[in-house]
Amino acid sequence: MTPPIGSQLVDLGSALLLLTCFGIVAQRRLSACVDLFALQSIFLALTATLVALLTGIHHIYIAAALTIVIKAIVIPRILKKVIERLNVSRELVMNINVPASLLICGVLVMVAFLITQPIIPFGHLLTRDSLAIALAIVLIGFFTMIARQKAVTQMIAFLVMENGLFLGATAATYGMPLIVELGVFFDVLVAALIAGIYTNRLQDAFDSVDTAHLSELKE
Repeated sequence: MTPPIGSQLVDLGSALLLLTCFGIVAQRRLSACVDLFALQSIFLALTATLVALLTGIHHIYIAAALTIVIKAIVIPRILKKVIERLNVSRELVMNINVPASLLICGVLVMVAFLITQPIIPFGHLLTRDSLAIALAIVLIGFFTMIARQKAVTQMIAFLVMENGLFLGATAATYGMPLIVELGVFFDVLVAALIAGIYTNRLQDAFDSVDTAHLSELKE
């Protein structure tokens, strides 16, 4: 595979990641958001595998395999069990509605490209063009955490941000050292488990997983 074709395939994989972000923002069904996150993680793993194949950096294969196991299989199963237990299928009330959210996300993508445009020409890596998309994914994940009220979708938004950071690290430096990536995967898994316990406690206390109720807590 020639470097230009490989670079374009990496860009295609990154674009598919960004597309799933818009899918998550447009979805009200919680289980569909989880499925889209799992799909995004699969695209991320395939993109990382392609980068490993093009560069010959073997530890990226391990990171890609962990992405499939933890983010595409284990965490979605945890979140699905939480949704089933809470018996909440849709997010009816949002801080910002879906059409406005999609419009804002479009603006965030343009902002990400404007910020990274002066930096990208100085890079010499095959993945340098994915840096703008990685930043866009991080910004959309952060915005989704603000726009949604359910703890489950806020957790998915946090995981989307982490996927964006992973893609950014791959785009900027061909990935972080293996020991750092292992630590990040462990932290993400622990965060998902804590979020599951947190949402259950929230449901028990307020009969809802709306995080707006947390403002009612008093000492």
